[in-house]
Amino acid sequence: MVDAILWRGTHLDLLDQRILPFEEQFIHCHTAQDTATAIRDMVVRGAPAIGVTAAYGMVLALKQNHGEASFRHACEVLAASRPTAVNLFDAIELMQREVTPLLGTDQAIDHAEQVALKYHRDDLEKNKAIGRHGASFLSGPRRVLTHCNTGSLATAGWGTALGIVRQLHAEHRLVEVVADETRPYLQGARLTVWECAKDGIPHRLVTDGMGGYLMTHKMVDCVIVGADRIAANGDAANKIGTFMLAMAAKHHGIPFVVAAPTTTIDRNTPDGSGIPIEQRPEKEVTHARNEQLTCDRTLVYNPAFDVTPASLISAIVTEDGVHQYPYRFGG
Repeated sequence: MVDAILWRGTHLDLLDQRILPFEEQFIHCHTAQDTATAIRDMVVRGAPAIGVTAAYGMVLALKQNHGEASFRHACEVLAASRPTAVNLFDAIELMQREVTPLLGTDQAIDHAEQVALKYHRDDLEKNKAIGRHGASFLSGPRRVLTHCNTGSLATAGWGTALGIVRQLHAEHRLVEVVADETRPYLQGARLTVWECAKDGIPHRLVTDGMGGYLMTHKMVDCVIVGADRIAANGDAANKIGTFMLAMAAKHHGIPFVVAAPTTTIDRNTPDGSGIPIEQRPEKEVTHARNEQLTCDRTLVYNPAFDVTPASLISAIVTEDGVHQYPYRFGG
């Protein structure tokens, strides 16, 4: 299991996911601005990992200045780093609740650090619980299709969708995990395959357009994905391309499972139409590792996420257990 987020007391080390699997190098964050830049530039990605990272970023802000104005500015800088992952805002709101009464005192720094460390530990425990619940929902041997990266790199450790895969593997019920490449940022090809190889999990890489083919030919029998935000009715935002897999799974009658901690549930957003969708830079589509793939001045549309309607989701697995349609996550 990879440790991609390392708190050093004086600074935060983040495994640079932009250069995996070719290099394993850590980026050092000393300020809230450093941390926000790392989140925005996808040094770290994955909703739970973004939340944990943001919590530490706020500790770093307090170490520089524990005044109220400085702390409020750090919250704003971190909140602006990425719009879709609700765990980011969950972490910021938690730190604000816990730390605001102590601002202006030395206690603020110590307390913030303890809150961030606990938030980090709690996410790991939630992931392991998700793994157990998800594996219990899926009986027998399984060939799992997954999308994007949902393992240790995307969380505090273990993973959400990949956490269920790890649990199936531990129970000797995983035949194979099939990883979509996940264009345009290639999180599946670069990150999921790398994690599986490191941990000895049987795996295979496919292109994003193969899902329907694989299901038709019975080469996979379930789909497990993560989520960056889940609305109160169960609509789930995840990496672009997830919606198409959900439709194909529905057509073929195989389970489509969303795995996420409860911190990913946005109870204040009634349905998926209210989830903001991040628009990413055009260069992610037109280039690969700084090599241009297209004609000059090619127009690009690059939404980072799509929203899968709740009616297509067989189960949403959280640390609390397995939830099934109709979902009611409202307050």
